Amino acid sequence: MTRQSTITLATALLALIVVWADTALAQMAVGNWVRTDKQGIGITLTVESCCNGGLRLTYHIPGMGGQPAATMLVASPLDGTAVPVIVDGKDSGETMAIKRIDATHMSATMTMNGKLFGTSSTTLSADGKSATTESTMHGPSGPGQKIVETWVRK
Repeated sequence: MTRQSTITLATALLALIVVWADTALAQMAVGNWVRTDKQGIGITLTVESCCNGGLRLTYHIPGMGGQPAATMLVASPLDGTAVPVIVDGKDSGETMAIKRIDATHMSATMTMNGKLFGTSSTTLSADGKSATTESTMHGPSGPGQKIVETWVRK
């Protein structure tokens, strides 16, 4: 085996290890989650693999304040592409563009009818048992309310 073919083989093996590690660590998010802060009482999240390495997020939101229960679905390739947010089987006019930064960090931009209304960043714990999402909601005058969500694997 020549030096060049050894280097090529080593580079290919390293690339496979990096791809495998990123995919394996990203799969840590797959499962059922519950939002533990008091504003999110009863909200659960099911995370499944989809979209050639992406994730399908299904939020189960109980009825609150006279509003009926709802199911919200986002299927993202995690590459920053804006995808529709489906609520109870219908397009809601909202989009979410989620981008995987690394195996434990993601960022998202949310729009409603084409207008920015929020940005967020999520950090998955090293052990994959909890995640924290920090969001900034945007109004007509720019960034405003900040929201921190804590999610725990069920």
